[in-house]
Amino acid sequence: MPDDAAAARAAAEEESAFSHPPVDPDVSAAYGDHPDQVIDFYAPRPGPESAATPLAPLVVVLHGGAWRARYDRRHITPFADYLARRGFAVANVEYRRGGDPLIPGQQTGEGRVAGPGGGASADAADTPLAGRWPDTFDDVAAALDALPALAREALPQADSRRTVLTGHSAGGHLALWAAARHVLPADAPWRTDRPVPLRGVVALAPIADLEVARKLDVCGGACPQLLGGRDRFDERRPYADPALLLPTGIATTLVQGRADLDVPHQVAESYAEAAAKAGETAGLTLLEDVGHFPLIDPAADACAVVAEEIAQLAW
Repeated sequence: MPDDAAAARAAAEEESAFSHPPVDPDVSAAYGDHPDQVIDFYAPRPGPESAATPLAPLVVVLHGGAWRARYDRRHITPFADYLARRGFAVANVEYRRGGDPLIPGQQTGEGRVAGPGGGASADAADTPLAGRWPDTFDDVAAALDALPALAREALPQADSRRTVLTGHSAGGHLALWAAARHVLPADAPWRTDRPVPLRGVVALAPIADLEVARKLDVCGGACPQLLGGRDRFDERRPYADPALLLPTGIATTLVQGRADLDVPHQVAESYAEAAAKAGETAGLTLLEDVGHFPLIDPAADACAVVAEEIAQLAW
């Protein structure tokens, strides 16, 4: 259990990240018929921190929220706008998640299943609240496949040849997974014949190793829920766990706070170790005295570190 000071700091970081008003996109486009199959686009904003180039790198954002419906893409729109103000074209992807949507006016932390205090219910690990199998994966694959054509029409300023994929927490898992579709098992419906054309992946506090995250009970049993329950976890893990889908041949950086209570740093470290064993280097930037939410909080110094990591791959 975290001590009182650590818990108070984590709560303050979360409050700051969620204090920014949502930012409406410049244009939205559907990649399917379901209401959640939509991508919001943000044009690069002129400003002192944006690069003056005719075409801007495209940053694809996959939001977190433990793959649960109560957390949608709106909570990460201030981060998307922050990247746009630094000169990037941004695509904020929605996808189908599990469980019931958040009750209007209610806002709780990513790792919390229940109400005030955030404790997961005793049977949370047996309740299919996190993700939909296979819909969540269907949507991320479909969105990435449709993205080049949609971006050409929605954001002519975007240079899809310089695409960087990023995601936070559960979205970090999906970003790593989406970049590894060419190394999925041969019978996987989402497998591609060749790597997705990316400059790289920047995964933020990612749930990058499902087995380690399961053992740590990350987000109240979310990992078994994502794969359809405990009895399907081992069977489906080879199709869903980024730590098993290596090497990818795609430049990958993980940014992680050492003080993260929602997705502990051991999860990212395990992925980096798995990459090394597979003969690949995955960069791991560990930020001292940083928790889970500053990585997507425009008011936090950690967010500037994230933007720089993205720029290193994109420009």
